[in-house]
Amino acid sequence: MDDAATIRRLRHPEKAHRPDNPIQRKPSWIRVKAPVSPEYQDLRRLMRSLNLNTVCEEAACPNIGECWTHGHATVMILGSVCTRACAFCNVATGRPDQLDPHEPQHVAEAAAKLGLNHLVITSVDRDDLDDGGAAHFAATIKAVREQAPNTTIEVLTPDFKGKPGALETVVEARPDVFNHNLETVPRLYPSIRPGARYFTSLQLLARAKELDPSIFTKSGLMVGLGETMDEVYQVMDDQRSADVDFLTIGQYLQPTPKHARVDRFVPPEEFQRAEAVARGKGFLMVSASPLTRSSYLAGDDFVKLRAAREAQLSGLGSMRLADLAATT
Repeated sequence: MDDAATIRRLRHPEKAHRPDNPIQRKPSWIRVKAPVSPEYQDLRRLMRSLNLNTVCEEAACPNIGECWTHGHATVMILGSVCTRACAFCNVATGRPDQLDPHEPQHVAEAAAKLGLNHLVITSVDRDDLDDGGAAHFAATIKAVREQAPNTTIEVLTPDFKGKPGALETVVEARPDVFNHNLETVPRLYPSIRPGARYFTSLQLLARAKELDPSIFTKSGLMVGLGETMDEVYQVMDDQRSADVDFLTIGQYLQPTPKHARVDRFVPPEEFQRAEAVARGKGFLMVSASPLTRSSYLAGDDFVKLRAAREAQLSGLGSMRLADLAATT
């Protein structure tokens, strides 16, 4: 067995029984350059010095070079080992580590040292914890607020397995953006996201908005897994029924031969059409492209998202004044 195969087997023992799916050659519109910039190396050293994990590395994100060069990183809390084994995800699965009680402070220190305008905090699934890790999310948000008060905070959470009070704990900590990815269409959940339930995830997003109507909600989809565009459009309708503000759509890329195969590489023009349809359905923000990821340049998008809401509220205010004038 070669070294790469050995690493895959050790990293994903639960996936070792799966048949190999040869990784297909990527089309020209998806290829990216390897990260080599000094800024990338500096950020990598900082994360290691603080014993922090990043989803950028763990999930083998293709945008890591671009984002890290610009000082954008998504911190992954609650350890680096997930309790689930989704067919699309490159994060290791197995018995999780003990929680690091210093992790919230380390995340806050990184945000302060980097002078971040916007920080994304995500995590592995921790179904072994009574609250799914919700209190750790809240502690991290609080620590960042204290050490980097000008940094806006986006959380990308698991579904917490529907554990009572978990979502409320996170929302009460007042992140600026609550993100939870639906990932794919309902028909593909048994094979792609077997540890989750589509309507549980949808209800999580709806409930977050109910708990705090001022919070921005966000969710992401991957395409290229075998879904149809009609199914994608139905998911858009479901998300709008849950009052989701921001939708991201990106191409699924197969991390290893043990992961789900790419059904097709969706061309850029289809992403453009999907974005136009989503905007027509009423999302405040839509980001759709082959390389779009849930946290890709999230700080820039947050500025646009806030401006979109202000414009919407201003427009609604003008409409109300016009209605009032018409009745007097």
